[in-house]
Amino acid sequence: MTEEELMLQQLFDEDKLTDKQKKILVAAIETFSEKGYAASSTSEIAKKAGVAEGTIFRHYKTKKELLVSIVAPLMTKFIAPLVVKDFNKVLDREFESVEDFLRATIENRRDLLIRMLPVVKIMLQEIPFQPEMREQFFELVVENIFGRVKTVIVSYQEKGQLIDMPPESIARLTITNILGFLISRYILFPHLDWDDEIEIERTIQFIMHGVGKKD
Repeated sequence: MTEEELMLQQLFDEDKLTDKQKKILVAAIETFSEKGYAASSTSEIAKKAGVAEGTIFRHYKTKKELLVSIVAPLMTKFIAPLVVKDFNKVLDREFESVEDFLRATIENRRDLLIRMLPVVKIMLQEIPFQPEMREQFFELVVENIFGRVKTVIVSYQEKGQLIDMPPESIARLTITNILGFLISRYILFPHLDWDDEIEIERTIQFIMHGVGKKD
């Protein structure tokens, strides 16, 4: 069973999809991930799924409806719960230093990104152009995590390890740098010769140079 098929089994079993629908959704996930929504056609999705193009339109009226049928349950049943629950493994621990917290955060997000790479590609490609998807992501993921990250940042400020800057700004700058590293490494330039451990440490030091409290 492929990663996409396993994901569908987890997501859609209760929805009682037909075998053809499952094949269509697997093919759509693969195609949207590889080429992006705009550059993908229902004809190539149908070919990859081994069904007639008309079969797609019997189940999904438009290509947009096909995208939404994938993303909506992915977001509510899989992405949001997994992202929040998985990151809680880091947020629920106490770390002696900011560097240790950042290292655990990067490794946690890296492992999740690798496991969900096809879906993450679709999300990154489409969130800027799909307002409903953007709002759903914000409500289900950002609001559930951002407040807890701010609390962690305040605790390190009180220990004198972070500079006196609004915690919202530190959170935004830190998250931007971590995501920049992960997206570059695994999505934009996956074939470059990276030394992951060295690049992680450089990312941490870059962040700390900007927001870490100087002795």
